[in-house]
Formats: sequence, structure tokens, C-alpha cells
Amino acid sequence: MTEIPEHLLKRAQAAREKAAAAETPAEAPAAAEAAAPADPRIPAHLLERSKAARAKSEGDGGGGAVAVQERVASVVAAPPAAAGVPVGAGPGGHTQRLLTVVKSGSIQDVKASPVDKVHTWPHLLIGEFVAALACLTFTFIFSIFVNAPLMQQANPNQTPNPSKAPWYFLGLQELLTMFHPMIAGVTIPGVGLIVLILAPYIDKNPSNKPEDRKFAISLMTIHLMFWAVLVIIGSFFRGPGFNFTLPWRDGIFFEL
Repeated sequence: MTEIPEHLLKRAQAAREKAAAAETPAEAPAAAEAAAPADPRIPAHLLERSKAARAKSEGDGGGGAVAVQERVASVVAAPPAAAGVPVGAGPGGHTQRLLTVVKSGSIQDVKASPVDKVHTWPHLLIGEFVAALACLTFTFIFSIFVNAPLMQQANPNQTPNPSKAPWYFLGLQELLTMFHPMIAGVTIPGVGLIVLILAPYIDKNPSNKPEDRKFAISLMTIHLMFWAVLVIIGSFFRGPGFNFTLPWRDGIFFEL
């Protein structure tokens, strides 16, 4: 149970003493009013309602003392809402406590702060779809005017020298000339792919600025340059027997 403040207990005790000392019912409301001085924070319409109820109780004869006792009992029994809350008499002589009016607000927490994230659809996929259509249109129109550089029909009895893989596999073919097939074909490409997969978990910086993503940019640059150098060497610096040669001295042994 909420503890009743000391000032309310004293006020109730004074009201009891005044009510017991009053000889006539008409003096009881005046004694209660003297025990509880008027608070300037009480609205005027509540004071008028209290005076009307007091006048009605005086006209009833002996009912005034009973009304005062009910008012005092309500003060003692009702737990206080907060210290210093103004108290006024309501209809029927009962004591009422005035509470502060709180402006109602929204139940949901509205976050107005902007975020730097957008949905994949439609913001990202529409742009990618338009770019894919543009590339397809360019390739289609280009193929109408330029023939594909196809070679003659392959002769199974004659192996070309040098025998080179397509340009996108020349990096692996170049590694085969330097390392064991297990290392060149499995270990080195596998380690590179694993490092690229783990890169987003190693560098968790959400910034899109290049100066803030030095680790990620350096890792991708090393990967691209490593593979580009191998493809360039295999394409232009390998001659008959896949031996090293200089293109400006022996020519270029590479066809699309």
C-alpha cells in the first residue's frame, strides 16, 4: 500500500478535531475549510462546485457533519499522486485530486533519421537490367557489321605450335609452366578464391569511400594485377613450344 504523506495526515487530523469541536452542523464545513486552506492552483469551477455542495449539505440539517467526515476519510484513504498536488472538493463534498494534463503521443517510435540503405528491388535491379539490355543491344548491332574472328576447321592430325588455351585460361597455363600441376591448378586458385570470399568479413567497414577501404581495394588490386600479368605473359611473350619470347623481336604468337 502507498504510504500517506505526513502533511495529509496532519490535515486530516485537524479536520477531525474541528469537526468534533463544532457545535452545529453549519460550523463543520467552516472548520474543515479552515483546516484545509484554499490553494490558488485550484480551478474556480471546482471551488464553485464545492461551495454549492456545502450549501446543499447545510440545507439538509445534520448531513453536513457526515459530508465533512466523508471528505476527511477520502483524503486519508486516497493515496497521493505526487507531492504538492492541489486538492479540491468535488460534487457531494468528496475530495478530488487534480492531475496534470499530459498530451497524448504516438505509441510507435517514429525514426526520422535518414539511412543510407535502399531496397535491392527496384533501385538496384532496374539499373542492372537496363545495363544488361544496353550491352546486349550493342553486341547484337556490332555482330551485324563485324564478323567473328573464327579460325579454320581444326585438324586432329596437326597440333598448332604453340598450343594456347583461350585468353581467360592463359593465366592457369602460365602457372603450369612455373609450378607443379597440383599447386598451379588447385592450391593457388583455391587460396585466392578463399581470400576473396573472406574479404567482406575481414574488412567490415561500411563506408563507400575509397580512402576508407584501403584493405579491400589493395586486396582486389593485387588479385587483378596478378592475374592480368599472367594473361599478358601467356598471350604475347610465349612462342613455339610455349617458350618465352619477345614480341617485338620474334612476333606475336596469339590469335583470338
